[in-house]
Amino acid sequence: MPLNIVLFEPEIPNNTGNIGRLALASGCKLHLVKPFGFEIDDAKLKRAGLDYWPHLQVIYYDSISEFFNINGSKKLIFLSSHGTKNHWDIPFEDNMFLIFGKESVGLPKHIIETYESSLFKIPIYNEKVRSLNLSNAVSIIVYEGLRQLTFK
Repeated sequence: MPLNIVLFEPEIPNNTGNIGRLALASGCKLHLVKPFGFEIDDAKLKRAGLDYWPHLQVIYYDSISEFFNINGSKKLIFLSSHGTKNHWDIPFEDNMFLIFGKESVGLPKHIIETYESSLFKIPIYNEKVRSLNLSNAVSIIVYEGLRQLTFK
């Protein structure tokens, strides 16, 4: 798998379903960190993920702490509107973890502070827009990563 998509505490089933479909299409693994704002068998999740969900590699974690206990030593990149470096400066590597926060508030403050050197943003060119939709943001980052890894 070229990349790992990580969602910390996703809240909107449609976004998670769309990201699941994207993960399968792009050859990525999907990591979902609880608590969720929906049930995994939610009809909206299934509708957005269509019939792809059974084919997807999904790894579940009961908490952010469990995620870090298992993956903390791996190459981790965090995406946030609070980042100071742009996403095209991410040093993409095979099997790196691309970590996104929940839709309502993004990544927890302690994560942003702890991993500041690994924190990136997608530039937004209008001050009236605070952030992008989570599934759109994941798509931008994943395909930029695949582009860079393909043309190294």
